[in-house]
Amino acid sequence: MKFYIVDAFTTELFGGNPAGVVLLGDRDFSEIPDEVMIKTAAELRYSETVFIKQEAPDRFHFRYFTPVEEVDLCGHATMAAFRVLVEEGLVSPGNQYALKTLAGELTVETAEGETFMEMAEPRTLRVFEEGPETEELYEAMGLSPEDGIPGWLPEIISTGLPDILLPVQDPDTLNSMVMDREKLCELSRRYEVIGLHAFAPGGELGFNMFWAPCTAFCRNFAPACGIDEEAATGTANGGLTYYLWKKDMIAAGGKNNFLQGESMGRPSWVRSLLSLDEESSPVIRIGGSAAILASGNIHL
Repeated sequence: MKFYIVDAFTTELFGGNPAGVVLLGDRDFSEIPDEVMIKTAAELRYSETVFIKQEAPDRFHFRYFTPVEEVDLCGHATMAAFRVLVEEGLVSPGNQYALKTLAGELTVETAEGETFMEMAEPRTLRVFEEGPETEELYEAMGLSPEDGIPGWLPEIISTGLPDILLPVQDPDTLNSMVMDREKLCELSRRYEVIGLHAFAPGGELGFNMFWAPCTAFCRNFAPACGIDEEAATGTANGGLTYYLWKKDMIAAGGKNNFLQGESMGRPSWVRSLLSLDEESSPVIRIGGSAAILASGNIHL
């Protein structure tokens, strides 16, 4: 089987969020035990590795593994995967592809230098009220509720994977956070989430880079999944897109740009698009670029 190492949500090597990509080729998932895929992900040592089986010219089956478990969906690994599929000549820019995942059937659109994937239907699973539970969330990150945004409460949102969305008042506060690893692991298990996605709004005064202005600055923590901090998180920023849309901070049809990974020295730009279907329900797409670092063969 062929594998790649790819930096996702960046145009530059050693930026963005690295992922492993494994092409099954002629083999089927039934031939490779889950334990072997977990061990392969652990050997590659990235937060997620995606295993790919092409089922038809325009249809793929993706499975995502962290070093400790399988997860339903991973945005940055999907960006990495489609960069590889373009490199391999298995997909071409300007087309749509069907993607089978544990989060459901999704649509992926390729463009020159970018990929956009449709997220699962956004769902608010929990809104934390002011009081002990909210205090506990902020304290797990070395903060207090006073470091949040008045009127903005933490929420659990899923666009394929559930995360706690934690608003903080400004980028300086965001960068000052210090995670209590044991506490956040316990909270993640208690609320059955992948982790915590903290953010500070950017807006017109935000950091300007590739796609000015920056909609929000973000940091993501998922220690219960073996990821202390992640440089770019597609699913969590899909949830953040939904959160900000509900707050009337972004409009349908606009492009949103999230900056993540600066604290890790791996700045990543995650783009999102929110549109409304015929029933005025939000449809969220996450996209970005990716750069291939290395490739080789896995002898299994």
